[in-house]
Amino acid sequence: MDNTTQCRVTVYNHSGDAAAASERSVIVESALVISVNGTSDYTIMRTPGNDRELAAGFLLTEGMVESVNEILMLKECPQAPNTIRTETSNPQAESINRNLVVSSSCGLCGRADMDLLLDKLGKVSEEGFQVSYSVIYDIPKRVLPAQSLFKVTGATHAAALFDESGEVFVLREDIGRHNAMDKAIGAALLRGRPTARMGVFLSGRVSLELVVKAARSGIPLMVSVSAPTDAAVSMADKLGITLTGFARESGFTIYTHPERVALPEAVREVYRLPRYGGIAAPLAQARNMAQLGFL
Repeated sequence: MDNTTQCRVTVYNHSGDAAAASERSVIVESALVISVNGTSDYTIMRTPGNDRELAAGFLLTEGMVESVNEILMLKECPQAPNTIRTETSNPQAESINRNLVVSSSCGLCGRADMDLLLDKLGKVSEEGFQVSYSVIYDIPKRVLPAQSLFKVTGATHAAALFDESGEVFVLREDIGRHNAMDKAIGAALLRGRPTARMGVFLSGRVSLELVVKAARSGIPLMVSVSAPTDAAVSMADKLGITLTGFARESGFTIYTHPERVALPEAVREVYRLPRYGGIAAPLAQARNMAQLGFL
């Protein structure tokens, strides 16, 4: 599917003090309607493509289903383009109290029952899941070259699921960070691949709603090239999720549950990194790793 369109532009070159007419690729943004059990229609602004995955991921991360087994139908409608009809076995699926129009920048915003959703989230407790520090700083190098839409338009976010060895299972792009993550999760869901032993790489900042999506999917590790919010750090710690930010070739920052990241023994012996016990612990870790060239 072609997710871009051409736009006539004027390009100004400051160093040459010149302007020229040109064409640029612009990402497509359009509405997708997800119809749930014939009673609720959710309109999501997204980049077209992988719409069934987006719908499946949306159902799971919004708490409308607990597993793929509860999705009875997931069907594109030839008579109604940009519409996905879904049916679930969950009688509560249609009663989620949420605004019915979801912008590309919106995650939990619009949910009147956000506190209730957070109370229902179970702690992610995947035992034995651990990745080498090299996996985290290698992931950006693996994902960026595959971000084809970003290369052409510069306007998309990416979410990629990867295993303990750092192998990328699926990469999805979208104008919305939340949509990209839902598409990646939906791809795993529809292919029968459990996400409980996967990490997720994100191309942008980590906010509370993305941590919630990870928790709903059982994802124990989140890696971002950017920073998390304080709410994201607090919730990741509460839910047992390892949250890392500023992932670069030179290093990264671990905000919560560092036990899932196998650092070099020299770092452990010299600095005895503490488990997360509030904001001070990850800040201390960041200073320690910066001194050793990890940041």
